[in-house]
Amino acid sequence: MAGIVLRVRMVSGDNLDVSFEDPSLDSQEEVVDRVVATLAEDCGVLRCRHGGRLLVLYARGVAAVEVAPRGAVL
Repeated sequence: MAGIVLRVRMVSGDNLDVSFEDPSLDSQEEVVDRVVATLAEDCGVLRCRHGGRLLVLYARGVAAVEVAPRGAVL
């Protein structure tokens, strides 16, 4: 299972650090591709984690996504 940590900039200007994992993918590159493809859809939805909480991220509210080699700080 591959996972990544994303820094998401919302349309409102707020930043949010979330983790996203997909058990069907093996590499971080595949996970990034899945995230980008999902957020590119009008009705795209990602189930992420913020700390210990489940978070549903809707594509319509996302302005930008940053993926860093070290990852964001949760």
